[in-house]
Amino acid sequence: MNEDRISELPEALLLHILSYVPTKDVIATSVLSKRWRSLWKMVPKLEFEFDMEHVSSEAVYRKLHLYYVEFKDEESVCNLFSGCPRLQDLVVKRYSNANVETYSIAVPSLQRLTIEEDCSTDVNDGGYVINAPSLKYLSIECLGFIDFCLIENAPELVEANIKNVSHIANENIIASLTSPKCLSFHLPLEIKCPTGSIFYQLVSLELHINEINGWNLLSFMLDSSPKLQILKLFGSYRYRERSPVSWEWTQPKCVPKCLLLHLETLVWTRYGWQREDEKQVATYILKNAKQLKKATFYPTCVGAETAGKVGKEARDAQRVG
Repeated sequence: MNEDRISELPEALLLHILSYVPTKDVIATSVLSKRWRSLWKMVPKLEFEFDMEHVSSEAVYRKLHLYYVEFKDEESVCNLFSGCPRLQDLVVKRYSNANVETYSIAVPSLQRLTIEEDCSTDVNDGGYVINAPSLKYLSIECLGFIDFCLIENAPELVEANIKNVSHIANENIIASLTSPKCLSFHLPLEIKCPTGSIFYQLVSLELHINEINGWNLLSFMLDSSPKLQILKLFGSYRYRERSPVSWEWTQPKCVPKCLLLHLETLVWTRYGWQREDEKQVATYILKNAKQLKKATFYPTCVGAETAGKVGKEARDAQRVG
């Protein structure tokens, strides 16, 4: 009687061994015994090839996650998405410009889209074009080295989260996001604000003010969001250490319409609360937000006493105003 000593090995060791075996042979082990039937599904890496031109329209139903998939060319990307007429949820994680200069996402049925790039690469070329008329949720993160990200058609967009995109791409991204009701921006050093953009539907805005020209973005968004009701501001210890002195805050020439008529909630989370520009901004908002119902100032690490003092000074200014 032959002993099956391999099957007696610990599962972790078996998976480690299978990770060096060709994928077709790994799957073939499922017929060996009951224990091996599902073992191949836990192997950390499986490699396979298929012809993107022959993807069936039924191959993908509602969800598709593409993790570091290397396409042959731009046509291969288009062929995949054209074969997914019912796709609603798409996640794309990739390396910048991996054989595809223009990554086109044209899916009429798509409702949720998440794009993440590996920021460890330094290739500054190519970008994304998004055409998704049914899109409701968009998340874009770490597009640090792309030339563009165009949202050509997304009239149904309700919520968008934009984080760590390049200064080249953020202007056309911001300009494209005029329909969402909720926006979250966590942008890099160089922020280019588009001219003429009005966010008519925006009611909730979250801004991470981490860089020296972050106040410019705040002023721009207040001026451009006439129906804004909720404003959440965030800062971090890391950026404050880099720039301990106050940043320049220039008040808008006219009080933004959202402050006079709609803003009801202000939440501000910041490290330290010791900078003069922060006090100026807080005072300005509270003094001019005539419909404000709730203002909360949170210290992230230390400075609770300072934060309370800032809040008191701002409230006093509001009473005077």
